[in-house]
Amino acid sequence: MPNVSRLMGSSPAALGGFAALHEGLSAALDPKTRERIALAVAQLNGSDYCLSAHSYTATNFAKLPPDEIALNRKGRSKDAKAEVAVKFAVTVVERRGHVADTDIKHMRLAGYDDAQIVEIIALIAENIFTNYLNGVAKTDIDFPVVRADADGSTD
Repeated sequence: MPNVSRLMGSSPAALGGFAALHEGLSAALDPKTRERIALAVAQLNGSDYCLSAHSYTATNFAKLPPDEIALNRKGRSKDAKAEVAVKFAVTVVERRGHVADTDIKHMRLAGYDDAQIVEIIALIAENIFTNYLNGVAKTDIDFPVVRADADGSTD
């Protein structure tokens, strides 16, 4: 059981709410895009725990290559459609939700519908919760360590 799960378990209400959101979002977009967004958000928030966890899951479950993970951390992607989503996620976090009409237009031009835009925002919120929780708790990293202030290499 990952340390973040143990931490959340100290509050049944928080764990239940997180589990419901996580379960609901498991069908949102595709696993690669979900991981790309999680990596970009963790990098922006300086969450070493979440960067470590999502680098691990991106590699082992979403099957993203190291060069793609490095790009995702920078808010980029080799996949043109995914890049629009990751850049949008970065914009949402940096501007605290106050995006421009052109940001939404770019999403729609890339093929994202309103439901998918809402799902991306929900994924951002899910990731910000764990980023902040692990930052406050200084959760011990139980994955191969990745640091937000590093270039993407592991310790």
